[in-house]
Amino acid sequence: MDAIQVSKLRKVYAGVPAVDDISFAVREGEVFGLLGPNGAGKTTTVECIEGLRELDGGEITVLGHSHASNGNGIKEQIGIQLQTTGLYPLHTVYELLKLFGSFYKEALPPDDLIAMVSLEEKRNTRSKDLSGGQRQRLSLALALVNDPALLFLDEPTTGLDPQARRQMWNIVTELQQRGKTVVLTTHYMEEAQTLCDRVAVMDTGKIIALDSPLDLISAHFETTAIEFEDRNSAAIEMLEALPGVKTASRDGGLVTLYSLDTPRSMEGLLDAARNGQLHFDDLRVRSATLEDVFLKLTGRRIRD
Repeated sequence: MDAIQVSKLRKVYAGVPAVDDISFAVREGEVFGLLGPNGAGKTTTVECIEGLRELDGGEITVLGHSHASNGNGIKEQIGIQLQTTGLYPLHTVYELLKLFGSFYKEALPPDDLIAMVSLEEKRNTRSKDLSGGQRQRLSLALALVNDPALLFLDEPTTGLDPQARRQMWNIVTELQQRGKTVVLTTHYMEEAQTLCDRVAVMDTGKIIALDSPLDLISAHFETTAIEFEDRNSAAIEMLEALPGVKTASRDGGLVTLYSLDTPRSMEGLLDAARNGQLHFDDLRVRSATLEDVFLKLTGRRIRD
């Protein structure tokens, strides 16, 4: 069963389409990622699905209903964590959860939510005194206060340190194990590759690829990525002529070679260095990632 169905969605601002005639479905119980750089249309798409913005075209059903026919019913069954959440600074964690729970017909007990996001030691701490990671976990608990079947997380780990980001990943995984459907927007490809069952890659308001992370990678790459910092701006044509190299790309000083034969390509690189054709630092070999898929599809990295 599909938790969300989007058909030919269109949203325009000042004559410019932010979301341009996209269609996709989110399956019940999966973690579904919307990926793309700032301005790709991710947040607008999610806000249309949540009922926060009116559509300029297309149709959306959420948990079998449209916002036009049963908007209040949908709101009782979804949870939303926005990029930024305004919190009453003098209220404690417990008080905020109690307050938000009062907005719903049914709500989970605050202490259950506090345990769910591992904030037991901060139960009576004012929100203004929480760290960035703790505020993000409180924001997630507030999105879960009505025990929603469908949860929207909009850039949930932006600005967090690596440890806090991993904590959020663990919580999302646990939510899926409890049967929740999660829609996640992010520009962190590692996050999407770790958490998502399927991802839709967006760019300039369109979906340019949709599949599981592993299937997207295997569909676009049969190669290994060789990366290094190029100190003399070698020509791409010369790099692509190295043995075993299928394609090459440059992002500032960072060069990535996609090789069908890693040992031969590495040997060719070292020969070029010995002959003075190439000067490089920080040489490393890795498997292809979603970041590589995005770079191949759009010609730029996700952070651009």
